[in-house]
Amino acid sequence: MNLSLGHTLVATHHSGTSVPTELSPRPYLHPVRTLAGTEVTETGPADHRHHLGVSVTLADVSGTSFWGGRTFTREHGSVMLDNHGRQEHLSWGECSADRTVEVLSWTDPEGTELLREHRTVRALALDAKTWVLDLHSSLRNTSGRELGIGSPATNGRPGAGYGGVFWRAPIGDLPPSVTGPDGATGEEALHGSHARWLALSSTASPEAPWTLLFLQPGPRTDPWFLRAEEYPGVCPAPAWDTRLRLGADRTLELGLRTAVTDGPVTDHEALATAVAALA
Repeated sequence: MNLSLGHTLVATHHSGTSVPTELSPRPYLHPVRTLAGTEVTETGPADHRHHLGVSVTLADVSGTSFWGGRTFTREHGSVMLDNHGRQEHLSWGECSADRTVEVLSWTDPEGTELLREHRTVRALALDAKTWVLDLHSSLRNTSGRELGIGSPATNGRPGAGYGGVFWRAPIGDLPPSVTGPDGATGEEALHGSHARWLALSSTASPEAPWTLLFLQPGPRTDPWFLRAEEYPGVCPAPAWDTRLRLGADRTLELGLRTAVTDGPVTDHEALATAVAALA
């Protein structure tokens, strides 16, 4: 299934049914492209096979991993466990060229549903070289009990609070440059921050072929999990350093809005303001 703006293909949706169990099968978008056709996502890279383009992930839902790969434990560090859940498509609420609404069941390794998700994905036009991917996820606890949502950080690995709407960008010959508000630059300055937005550019030169500017729409703002030097990856992290308690029938709302631009951006603040203002 494709996501398009007019006659321009900007993203491809995969069901995730062919993803191996140990990678936590789930739907994902790949490739996501700029308007000129440059790919700005990567899937199944050698460094982290469980990174799947743009996907919704949680590393620890009461012991079930919807992130894939190894699980960090206080006792043994990072180990491979038989704890991988899966996200299964139930229905389409809407399916048009530039907008999809999907209902998904998040199940544990025994097939018991823990969460029921309504996921809305939109492609929004901005200008001649920029479009915006808007993803909103509403996760309702259908397990009949309280669920604990955590991350490697909440399980004892500082700074590894990943999980949420995760975007894996392509790895290049050089790490992407990282920019944030008020002149903040670099992974160290923005990792774990509550910055209003952050941006990755594929090189630090003016000829950068792509720029991604990320912001969190709505009132909820989580710390940013950010990697640039090792690999390029970004997500707002709902369980950054504290486990969340999600009561039975309660809902967790997640979202990420991303401006996808051909070339460099000269005024990140103006772009962030324009992206935030989109309806």
